[in-house]
Amino acid sequence: MDTLPKSTSVEEAERGASVAVLPVGSFEQHGRHLPLATDTIVACAIAEAVAQRYDLFLLPPITIACSHEHSDFAGTVSISAATLYQVIRDVQASLEQRGITKLVLVNGHGGNYVLGNVAQEANVGRRRMAVFPHRDDWERARKVGGLVTDNHEDMHGGELETSIVLAVAPEQVRTGFDDADHIASERTHLYAVGMAGYTQSGLIGRPSLATAEKGELVLADLTLSFGEHLRLLS
Repeated sequence: MDTLPKSTSVEEAERGASVAVLPVGSFEQHGRHLPLATDTIVACAIAEAVAQRYDLFLLPPITIACSHEHSDFAGTVSISAATLYQVIRDVQASLEQRGITKLVLVNGHGGNYVLGNVAQEANVGRRRMAVFPHRDDWERARKVGGLVTDNHEDMHGGELETSIVLAVAPEQVRTGFDDADHIASERTHLYAVGMAGYTQSGLIGRPSLATAEKGELVLADLTLSFGEHLRLLS
């Protein structure tokens, strides 16, 4: 998987896309078996797949975002929600100067809540921005991929994320995920105590169930379901 687009200015001029795709990840702990860049890897995998399928303008990823709930774990780096908000708006403004009027934010990190706010504001008056995948897209993809867990149970570093990284960057998955499962279904005070209040390993989910095949099926279904988001944006 390539994390940076390889197209030239001439090639993008020839493409003439009116929709750009921006992967938004994070740089945060994912336990012992997944890299800090996991959310960026996931976002890039989805963004590359949809950009290729629908012939869209693929942008390089935002690799550090809002990971404050993981701040008690080594390696995690965050920016403020206000900074991420402004970066998105600046990218949008720059694209519109070149006639690219639609922007899709492919979000790989659930903690980037501000992306929903910036999209809602951008869409007042006319549709200009989408955030993908939505929770429902993830749930459908889990079913198609044959995953056992759901979005709530498998919150972080579990079956879903491990499967996707196994599918697109297997060399990045360390050993030990087969016995790293940790369940914490009640997380009422996550905003107050962060992830460390519910897990010592940094994981909440069941990575032992992960396979590359599941990851491939999840990505294929997300690519398909993206079509409806693109239709509504166009």
